[in-house]
Amino acid sequence: MDAIPPQPVLPDGRMLPASAPARARTARGRPVHLSGYDRERQDFYATPAWVTEALLRHVRLRGPVWEPCCGDGAMARVLAAHGHAVVSTDIADRGFGEAGVDFLQCATVPRGCRSIVTNPPYGDSGSHEGQSRSPVAMRGFLKHALMLTEQVEGQLALLVRLQWIAGRFVAEAMSAAPFSAVIVLTRRIRWFDLAERTNHAQHHHAWVVFDHAHPPGQPPALLYG
Repeated sequence: MDAIPPQPVLPDGRMLPASAPARARTARGRPVHLSGYDRERQDFYATPAWVTEALLRHVRLRGPVWEPCCGDGAMARVLAAHGHAVVSTDIADRGFGEAGVDFLQCATVPRGCRSIVTNPPYGDSGSHEGQSRSPVAMRGFLKHALMLTEQVEGQLALLVRLQWIAGRFVAEAMSAAPFSAVIVLTRRIRWFDLAERTNHAQHHHAWVVFDHAHPPGQPPALLYG
């Protein structure tokens, strides 16, 4: 007698119905939202405008801003609408900004820029080539971004999962950096809209903000957006 295959279990413990489409039954969990759909190439999910606006309500950015993972310009457009000069680049071509720019290979910030603001493209699944452990890749992204902003005594704002902050290695890296604020988002982010098929968002996110002009020894501010 043939064995009955086990019913798939979703990351949150729910059983996936047997009637679910084959594509949904084989799809990997999305790092920030379990959608039942295959992951976007290079973890591209546009950031809703209210998320960037939550940052700008609390942080006054200095100088032109570099958005190095600009995607289709969702975040850059909000920054520009609030009066900031923005340099937009991305490793992929999404029809916005300058494509083909690998942030991790950049040795300096674009001329004149004093701030970096972005939603780093690292989730849980290791979807990038060579990215076997995305938490490690994310810490590498943070280290590189801090090195670049230190050159201009600038600012860095990264959108991350709230739970990411609690990691031991992350805590060590952030404690050694000019960590100036964490802005906890009180609404959960919905990364795309599938009308009535849209699932509830599963994770809380926060902005972590670093400022190389932050007074040494002064603790970071805890804010809500």
